[in-house]
Amino acid sequence: MAEIKPKSARDYGLSMTESAAARIRALAADEQEPVSLRVQVMGGGCSGFQYGFSLDRTRDPADMALERDGARVLIDEMSVALLQGSQIDWHEDVAGAMFVITNPNATASCGCGTSFSIG
Repeated sequence: MAEIKPKSARDYGLSMTESAAARIRALAADEQEPVSLRVQVMGGGCSGFQYGFSLDRTRDPADMALERDGARVLIDEMSVALLQGSQIDWHEDVAGAMFVITNPNATASCGCGTSFSIG
């Protein structure tokens, strides 16, 4: 029987900009051990769901990985479905700097950029 390979984050249409990859590489360079950016979708926020970002040293076997130019993003199985078709970017301007997700599934979002709803 053929082994079934798990889908990758790219199979869900996820992508990462060069700006996001560069920022992840910069964050990882400051760490003693290899790290990845973990992106999660959690209940909460002012629009129903919110994005969570953290650095993670471990990868769960069920995690989807998205890689670009030596940078890695890990996404859990439940979150990847809500992020289908999304792009992860890094924005810097006079108001601050943060990871931004352009999510085509979001029907509404809040001004903070980390909360959204799916209708």
